[in-house]
Amino acid sequence: MSEARLKSNKWDLSKESEIWDLWQNEEVYKFQKDSGKPIFVIDNPPPYVSGRWHVGGAVHYSAIDYIARFMRMKGYRVLYKFGLDRNGLPVEVSVEKEFGIKMRETPREEFIAKCKKYLDKVGDSILGICRGLGFSNNSWKWEEVYKTDHETYRALTQATFIQLWNEGLIYEDDRPNSWCTDCQTVIADAEVERRERVTDLFTISFKVKETGEELDIATTRPELICACGAVLVNPDDERYGHLHGKTAVTPFYNKEVSIIPHPSAKPEFGTGVEMVCSYGDVTDLRLFRELNLEPTFSIDKDGYMTEAAGKYRGMKVEEARKAIVEDLEREGLLIKKEEIEQSQPICWRSKTPIEFVGMKEYYLKQVDFIEPLRQLTEDITWHPFSAKKLWLDWLGSISMDWPISRRRYYGTEIPIWYCKSCGEPHLPEPGKYYQPWREKAPFKKCKKCGSTEGFEGEPRTLDTWMDSSISPLYIIMYPYESEDTEFFEKQFEKDYVSDLRPQGRDIIGTWLSYTLLRVYQLYKRPAFKHVWISGHVVDAEGRKLSKSLGNVIYPEPLIEKYGADAVRLYGAISSSLGSDVRFDETRLEGISKFINKLYNVARFISTFTEPQKGEYKLEAADKWILSELNKLIEKVNESYETFDFHVGAEAIYNFVWSTFANHIIEMIKTRAYNRNKDFPEKEQKSAEWILHQCLKTILKLLAPITPFITDYIWRKIYSSESIHNQEFPKANHKLIEPQDATPLITKTNSAIWKAKKEAGISLRQPIEYANLPKELEPYGLDLKQMHNIQQITFTDQKPIRKNMKTYQIDGKEIHLKIT
Repeated sequence: MSEARLKSNKWDLSKESEIWDLWQNEEVYKFQKDSGKPIFVIDNPPPYVSGRWHVGGAVHYSAIDYIARFMRMKGYRVLYKFGLDRNGLPVEVSVEKEFGIKMRETPREEFIAKCKKYLDKVGDSILGICRGLGFSNNSWKWEEVYKTDHETYRALTQATFIQLWNEGLIYEDDRPNSWCTDCQTVIADAEVERRERVTDLFTISFKVKETGEELDIATTRPELICACGAVLVNPDDERYGHLHGKTAVTPFYNKEVSIIPHPSAKPEFGTGVEMVCSYGDVTDLRLFRELNLEPTFSIDKDGYMTEAAGKYRGMKVEEARKAIVEDLEREGLLIKKEEIEQSQPICWRSKTPIEFVGMKEYYLKQVDFIEPLRQLTEDITWHPFSAKKLWLDWLGSISMDWPISRRRYYGTEIPIWYCKSCGEPHLPEPGKYYQPWREKAPFKKCKKCGSTEGFEGEPRTLDTWMDSSISPLYIIMYPYESEDTEFFEKQFEKDYVSDLRPQGRDIIGTWLSYTLLRVYQLYKRPAFKHVWISGHVVDAEGRKLSKSLGNVIYPEPLIEKYGADAVRLYGAISSSLGSDVRFDETRLEGISKFINKLYNVARFISTFTEPQKGEYKLEAADKWILSELNKLIEKVNESYETFDFHVGAEAIYNFVWSTFANHIIEMIKTRAYNRNKDFPEKEQKSAEWILHQCLKTILKLLAPITPFITDYIWRKIYSSESIHNQEFPKANHKLIEPQDATPLITKTNSAIWKAKKEAGISLRQPIEYANLPKELEPYGLDLKQMHNIQQITFTDQKPIRKNMKTYQIDGKEIHLKIT
């Protein structure tokens, strides 16, 4: 018997925290600078620190951790830093709620201080969940968890801004932008969501100046009549052919606009006549540019009608719409009102309808880079492959450059000062973190006009994605506590920056798109060798987890009740990569039973001492077991190497639960015990060796997914060194037998158990006689002892005996006599 026996009859969840502490003390996952092993860099997504994590974050980040652990066991040094994304609008909104303040009404320095205080509190909560789930990032010391609002990170963001400015890729322009009147900020195209809704379509009477006839136009935005720039009709619409080139006169405002034949007018929509306003939607934006129309801005940044709206000035948009409809109806100019379904653009955060407001903003060129990025796609391996199409579809939808300036407080400042005399922008040398709104300019004289009157600092900040999109660069510049230019240069010997970008599909248009763009602009290479895209975690009915639906599930109670390993394994088993994970606590409970089953299997095997080489002689059953084990190793490797752990996890689960526990252990445990000395010692030792070989392999295969229980069992039975420092199993194809005996063995076992049940006897009671198929003869003694068969024969012929029962198995027969 082994002295390292597992004594408790149930897996103790409190061991998870003990194992975690052991990992930290031993620095199991610390990134080693000079170990000689190849490097694998994971651009781990820094979670946004704006609120409490739900179970979706736990499952998503656990799946990334599988990859890190697997690659370590495959012999790589894994650079796997954890970070916190601590910039931008959601942080500010959360702080306003937390402290009951308004950003615009609070001194900037005071507001920033409150942001930092809030972020530290919420960030620590997220790190607590990550520790509880056993994530193997290189360090969990607070000072070594990188933060996107740290001075070194912001300095790098600003350095890239300065480089791209100097290369002419950043420019300022006064143009309409998607604007959220609630958040008071510009919204990039990637941050605009769509909401399907039922709204009113109004048919309104215009006049044709030259003929005096009425021209009916259908619109959902009558409050924008004051901003009408043109009227369009389809060139193929015969109803309006006589109006091409004539002039329409708007109601109330008597503004004269051209009637233009244009294919964007849809004859089947409304009356077939389209009012082009500045700006009702993105189509209006495009048409104003294309037709070179002069815009009229009728809505201000607070969502109120401007003086261009006349009597409706100062009204909110909805209020103005209601008022003008009433006036149109009273004047007999409202021809019809009907309900239609419409896709409405809304802000990703507040869900407020987007308006298009003209203002000066800074832009980063991206339209010019669509084709190079499309070509870059072929240099990246996509996981799953279907993610490639998602990216290409997004790339094909880009029609505007990226507005990167934001009128907010908590973000990386735009590093620009303007000459007070001529307004010329001045940028400093890269390397330092600059705050132009509070710091004196690092220049004395204007480079353009020569003035020494001083400089005005830029008050705006950068879009938070300008920070997030340089995460792979920051990781390889700061692989340890401080900058390492040697490591950075060595990593750049590759044709890409980072080995892996794992992320959710919901931020393909933001984090993935902007990172690929920025890294290509800076270094003319792909940001990643592999891109890994996960689905969402939804509820059991397939609905998005949402506070409004009341279906949000938090991970802490689940970890406490079922254990981290169960939560982690649930994500792997529940769906393949890219598909949504439906969360069902009942199923999680079942997964936790598997974890306990694994522990009890290990506890049983721990009662046997593992024999050394030369002490055992493999029997036919042992060779069959080794064949099945190596098939499992092969299948798991194929799965894990695609970074989709679903197939591998299912294979291990089924092998342990069904094949190993139910058949293999039951088949050879009598030989392992050998209480009656029916087997020679080497055959007994062979059974013991096989049991340990299977357990060691199962533990290693499961280690990336269930790190706590596998390391605990490994250390108790096999080694004081962590299982996570062991080599991942490789299949020995020479041990895989050409004939698959498993179906016949398992179905024979099941038939005999069924026969005993039908006879009303226990599984331990003897069978008087059994005749089994000839193919099972090599396993005869193990099967005889397993089922307590008194007499056994192996023939494909039916024996001549009385009171025999026959069972069919895949065209073969077994014959049993049970007394």
